[in-house]
Amino acid sequence: MYSAIAANKRKSIFLTTIFIAVLILLGWLIGRTTGYGNNGVIIAVIISLIMTLISFFAGDTIALAASGAKPIEKKDNAYLYRIIENLCITTGLPTPKIYVIKDESINAFATGRSPARASVAVTVGALQKLTNEELEGVLSHELSHIKNYDIRFMMMVGVMVGAIALLANMLWHTRIFRGGRDDRNNSLFLIFGIIAALLAPLVAELIKLAVSRRREFLADASGALITRFPDGLANALEKIGRENLPLHHANAATAHLFFSNPFGGKKIMNLFSTHPPVGDRVKALRQMAKEA
Repeated sequence: MYSAIAANKRKSIFLTTIFIAVLILLGWLIGRTTGYGNNGVIIAVIISLIMTLISFFAGDTIALAASGAKPIEKKDNAYLYRIIENLCITTGLPTPKIYVIKDESINAFATGRSPARASVAVTVGALQKLTNEELEGVLSHELSHIKNYDIRFMMMVGVMVGAIALLANMLWHTRIFRGGRDDRNNSLFLIFGIIAALLAPLVAELIKLAVSRRREFLADASGALITRFPDGLANALEKIGRENLPLHHANAATAHLFFSNPFGGKKIMNLFSTHPPVGDRVKALRQMAKEA
């Protein structure tokens, strides 16, 4: 378990480094095409900072509202509260705000910029269809996201994707693509700029998917470490895989937050899902159970 956690952290750092390199490259290209030189990089940084601040202070509220999550108190569902409180004692985390999503699919997600400001949302389907051990496994996975600061990490990655897409659009509309006379002779740079503007958003999205998948494996390993019962989490995933119900309020902007793919598994676009295949996650957890 510890080796899986360490490996996933290393891979996430590596992928994020590539992300930053793409962002800086686009900023440099904008500076080169507009004649502002290294100021293009400064533009890239400023845009990223603005987007980060918005996500940092309002991202959790937006995610909860978009998913249709409603806050509850302990009297509304003492069973759910007790499970989360017990797991928080085990992990040393403060008890997060708890929300319920009225949806029959089995799912959950955590959000918030820090453990002190975290929230956990659980679907009615998860409460009704999962056994105690399975629900503990799912919730330990979500609390692991909070403990490992995955929410803040993925927020940063999401902002980078948006910033890269915005910068690529700016690059596309600079004077080099409008036939600026000074740049016509520089055909090599022109071709490079066009390729970068077209491919950068796609590359950014693929890196985002890779980072998100690594963080899901990390949360699975961390969650199994909390409960000391990987089979509980594996059983929950198998149940989700068999049921395969999409979430009614699913959207691409918040998909990476959920425990499992909120779109179900029937679409070809799931090849580009922010979540690893359920079978791969179950296999890793079963291996952990054997080695425990």
